[in-house]
Amino acid sequence: MAQVPRKIRLALAGFDGHPEEILRALPQLPDVELVAVTGEESDPGAQASVLRNRYVAMARRYDSLAQLLDREQLDMVAVCNNNGRRAAAILACAARKLNVIAEKPLALRRADLDAVYAAVKRSGIHLGMLLPMRFEPRYLAMRRIVQSGAIGEVLQMDAQKSYQLGARPEWQKHAATYGSTILWIAIHSIDLMLSIGGRRFTEAASLQSHVGFPEVGDMENVTATVFRMDNGGSATLHMDYLRPATASGHGDDRLRVSGSRGIVEYQESTGVTLVTEKEGPHVVRDLPPAQSVFVDFLQSVYQGASPALPWPEIARANEATLAAHVAAEQHRFVPIPQV
Repeated sequence: MAQVPRKIRLALAGFDGHPEEILRALPQLPDVELVAVTGEESDPGAQASVLRNRYVAMARRYDSLAQLLDREQLDMVAVCNNNGRRAAAILACAARKLNVIAEKPLALRRADLDAVYAAVKRSGIHLGMLLPMRFEPRYLAMRRIVQSGAIGEVLQMDAQKSYQLGARPEWQKHAATYGSTILWIAIHSIDLMLSIGGRRFTEAASLQSHVGFPEVGDMENVTATVFRMDNGGSATLHMDYLRPATASGHGDDRLRVSGSRGIVEYQESTGVTLVTEKEGPHVVRDLPPAQSVFVDFLQSVYQGASPALPWPEIARANEATLAAHVAAEQHRFVPIPQV
């Protein structure tokens, strides 16, 4: 990232979710200073981990976000609190006209998401969201292939997220602070399908359940969603927390994008593969370099660069995810607002 006119004064609000997406970029960002943090209501295990970071250790610590905002002069806030408190934290920052990059989702309920939209418009702030998967080389390569026209018009997409359950923080065991598994992790795959496929989703139907594993409370461990695309095609997403501890890693993410002239897909065992009318099946080895969701946000806000994750795409991912969640609650197809 090129130099900016002055230091960007950053605060970290909450240690849950993925604050490492912010912290791991700081060594390469001399013009960004983490001046203050608050771990208000954060999981004790997450707090212990984040507080070991050298940038966090040098920052001033506060007991609450309200106290931090009252006492610090800031340019932006990274909001990484639990899902149930996120919308309120974004609204508090917007009221002070502070730019925000937030964990996902932005809100758990329609009214709260609308309040966030209104606050962004009213305050004029920039609001980013931690959707780092679209910045990974494999998915950047898939997007490039689809945009090249190699597989033709996208007609179907299939995505999977299968995670090890492991030990879960307390906030993920309660619907009020977690929301649902669709809200918490589906948004990653939904964003990938929207970004890579280049289509809009118009309606969603879902199932999600908690089967067995009483130690994780309200947290759903099996889900399935189907989306209708704007061209009449379909997209499916299934997720679970059933990956055994003996597996090679925490997650097994897969994505298959099928078009009128070919198919591109990713899974860990094969990498990115492509088959088209002109070429037989082969592994795609020319992958773009990894990018950073945080650096992308900073460059767009403070240097005027065109963002790889623009605000309209953030809003679309939230709309599709919330519709999928409501569809599971109400057992019906739910229209997805077009934003």
